[in-house]
Amino acid sequence: MNSSCLFKSIAVLFLFFTLQSTAQKKELYNHLSSDVITISSKILNEDRTIYVHYPKPDSTNVNKRFPVLYLMDGESHFDMLSQYTDYLSRWDVSVIPQMIVVGIVNTKRTRDLTPTKSIINYFGQPDTSAVSWMKPSGGSEQFLQFIQTELMPCIETNYKTQPFRIFAGHSFGGIASIYCMLTHPDMFNAYISVSPSFWWDGEYVIKLADKKLAKGAMLNKTLFFSDASEGVSDGSSFHTNLLKFDTLLVHKELKGLDYKYKYYPTETHMTEPMVAYYDALRFIYKDWKAPGAK
Repeated sequence: MNSSCLFKSIAVLFLFFTLQSTAQKKELYNHLSSDVITISSKILNEDRTIYVHYPKPDSTNVNKRFPVLYLMDGESHFDMLSQYTDYLSRWDVSVIPQMIVVGIVNTKRTRDLTPTKSIINYFGQPDTSAVSWMKPSGGSEQFLQFIQTELMPCIETNYKTQPFRIFAGHSFGGIASIYCMLTHPDMFNAYISVSPSFWWDGEYVIKLADKKLAKGAMLNKTLFFSDASEGVSDGSSFHTNLLKFDTLLVHKELKGLDYKYKYYPTETHMTEPMVAYYDALRFIYKDWKAPGAK
C-alpha cells in the first residue's frame, strides 16, 4: 500500500469528522464523505491527486461493501457522479446500489488517455506545431498500469470495496475506457464511454476493436456509449465513427456483451455528460433490485 495514500486519507477523514461535529448533523448528500488522497506513482513518475466519494457508514451493517466507479477527468465530473450515485441509491429512490466513486485528476490528459502517439487532429490534418495540444500522447498503457497496480490496491486497502468495478470516461476518456475493455478486459466489469474520440489516430480504437473481437466470441461485460451533436455541423467524422462502432458490435455477435448506444442530438460535447452519465448508471443497473425489494 502506498504510504502517502494512507496519510492523505487520514488527514481528510479527520477534517470530515471535525466538519460533521460542527454541521449540526444536516443530512445532506454532500461531500462530507469524500477524501482527497495523493499517490506518488512510480509508474508515471509523478504525484497523482485522487478524489474518493464513499457511502456514509451504516451502523446496521458495518461490514457492507460497495462497487467502485473509477472516473477519468475527476476534476470535471467527480462532483456530478458523486451526486448522481448518492441520489440514485438513496433509500427513497433506490434504483442503483450505493457505490464508491474514485475521481482521477488529470496532469497530462492527452498523454494518459490516448492509446497511440499521433499528430493527426480532429479534422484528420497533421498538427506539427511545437506547442500542439496533442503532445505528448500515447500513454494509455502506462496509465492503465498505474490504475491497476497502484490506484486499485490503495482503494481496496482503505475502503470497503466489492469486486464489481466500472470504468467511466468522456471524450479521450471515452476511448481510454473502450481501449481498456479491448486490451485489459479483466480490470473492469462495466464501461461507460461518453462521446469517445474515435477519430484519434485514424480511428485506431475502432480498428483495434475489429481486430480484437472475434465474431461470436465471449465478452461478458456491460458497455454504455454515446455521443451528442459532434460531427453533425462541423464536418468531422465524429458521429459517423460512433455509428461505425455500433455496427461493428452488431456484426460481431458477441456473447455476454450487454451494451447500449445512445445518441443525444440536442446536446453538445460538453453538456452531454450530464445526461449520459445518468443514463449509463440506469442502464448498468437496469436489473438491479434493492435488498428486500419484491
